Amino acid sequence: MNAPGHAPAPPAWVSWLRKASFPGSLLLLILASLLPPLKRAMPVDPAVVPMLIGGAVIGYRTIVATIETRRLTAGSLVVLALIGTAYVGEYIAGAVVALMMIGGEWLEDLTLEKTRNAVRALVRLTPDEATVWEADEWRLRPVSAVTPGDRVLIRPGESVPVDGTIVEGDAVLDEATLTGESTPVEKTVGDPVFAGTVNASGAVEVTADKVGADTTLGTIIRVVHEAQERKGSTQRAADKFATYFTPAILLICAGVWFVTHDLMRVMAVLVIACPCALVLATPTAVVAAVGNAAKRGALIKGGVVLEQLGRVDAVCFDKTGTLTRGKLELADATGFGDVDGAAVLALAAAAESRSEHPIARAIEDANANADGPAMESRSFAQAFGVGVRADVEGADVWVGNRRLLDQLTEDAGRDEADRYLAEQERKGRTALVVSRDGICIGGLATADALRPEAPDAVAALREAGVSRVAMLTGDHETTARAIAAQVGIDEVVAQLLPTEKLEAVERMKGEGLVVAMIGDGVNDAPALTLADVGIAMGAAGTDVAIESAGMALMGEDLRLLGDMFALGRRTLRIIRQNIWVFAVGVNLAGIALASGGFLSPVMAAVVHNIASAFVVLNSARLLAFRAR
Repeated sequence: MNAPGHAPAPPAWVSWLRKASFPGSLLLLILASLLPPLKRAMPVDPAVVPMLIGGAVIGYRTIVATIETRRLTAGSLVVLALIGTAYVGEYIAGAVVALMMIGGEWLEDLTLEKTRNAVRALVRLTPDEATVWEADEWRLRPVSAVTPGDRVLIRPGESVPVDGTIVEGDAVLDEATLTGESTPVEKTVGDPVFAGTVNASGAVEVTADKVGADTTLGTIIRVVHEAQERKGSTQRAADKFATYFTPAILLICAGVWFVTHDLMRVMAVLVIACPCALVLATPTAVVAAVGNAAKRGALIKGGVVLEQLGRVDAVCFDKTGTLTRGKLELADATGFGDVDGAAVLALAAAAESRSEHPIARAIEDANANADGPAMESRSFAQAFGVGVRADVEGADVWVGNRRLLDQLTEDAGRDEADRYLAEQERKGRTALVVSRDGICIGGLATADALRPEAPDAVAALREAGVSRVAMLTGDHETTARAIAAQVGIDEVVAQLLPTEKLEAVERMKGEGLVVAMIGDGVNDAPALTLADVGIAMGAAGTDVAIESAGMALMGEDLRLLGDMFALGRRTLRIIRQNIWVFAVGVNLAGIALASGGFLSPVMAAVVHNIASAFVVLNSARLLAFRAR
């Protein structure tokens, strides 16, 4: 797997031809051995040549695998079958057995190659060269030569070569390849950019923060590659079954020989009993599902996570940054008496203009978006635990919490303010009051905005078979329950420290539930690690999220969760079909037919490899799976 900045992978057709050359050559040799002139010209059966060549390759691989694992492998049966067919003079049968085994491996590789296309497409999106500021001019340099701290120019239409921060210019970036979101994102000075995304419009200068394999794209490639190598519990069970299966088949062969004394039947049993379909059952499904998820912006770290994802029956959500956007926004602006809400907002924005508090930023942004007047403020002061005070165009303006009511010199608007604060706090919002010259003239409320897709995402989880959904948050209970009610979550545990979230997950697991925890990957890290499946939200650019969680959503769309849980469940079903229908079922039927003399070694090889091909093709259906 190539990392960004490295040499690009060869075209797919080159790899396909390279892998097809050996089984293709064997096929040509077998076809040639059937020609009568060649049979008459050679002192031995021409089929000996492809049988020996194919048998040598299979024998070498089997010996290496046996030495490495120190146990009998599936290849042991194939080697015995080749020796037996050679002994009885069925050279063409031995050649076909070798061809089918090698051809089956090629078919597996060819199909699995498709599951890696998502990652390779990401690699190709990284340009080979970058425009770097060097010696007082812009110069083209190989991406592999770019180092952190370099200043990189990204023009319209170009792919971003590094992870970095914009230091000059504005642009609209298409991040669909990384996050799965189709809507381009506006970026300006101070915003991060990620390798593999595309500059749709505008030119920006970027300071490189991460390059090559250290970029978010490089991390994705590594994670998906690791996922292809890791095995889940179902796969380990299949491997263990295959280990015991080989001695069992040898005993069956001994029984067939004892009863029939027909070596051809014994050879047919050996050929059809090779557990290739069983060994392929889980890895082909896992890799296909991981490839599907990667294309859609979700990283699943291997078979263990994927299989657990298919079994999850309890999901725990963090609130801030997961169900909500993690950024305060103005939720309400109301004037009391004959004062207009827009006027209240404008006065508050002027008073807060010198404050660094996130609430101040939310108020200022809301006034700017509403095209409110920009008033001048002087003599700014902050009263700890109350709010801020400023002289706004000659008026004494206060913006503060409930304690501000005790400092008002007039009773006007006090009752309305009390009612307003109580109403907004019931909705889980942070409520403020605004006074002018000692008179309360209105109220403002800010809130961490709910993700609009959150209710649909929770509903999709229940449709996917999740029986219990809970919110675990460090926020105040009133706010937490208000958000939970909006998204359809009944179980809320609030005011939790990170270690207490971990304890809550542990209690659920103690009840026998398979638990998934969904959080931002930083303060939720302990719970993400302990959960059967830890899922990090918005992992683009967040190393902690990618590394600590078993699964990471690269985008911000919660609706993908339902699809991923459905994908996990479908993967388990595909694995079971592969094992019981194509592996165990076909093998048992084939062993019975071969023992009864109804299958020759050649036909046994054909049936066996047809079963293996169906396993791979059945797993490949996961590449196109969509829950909706």
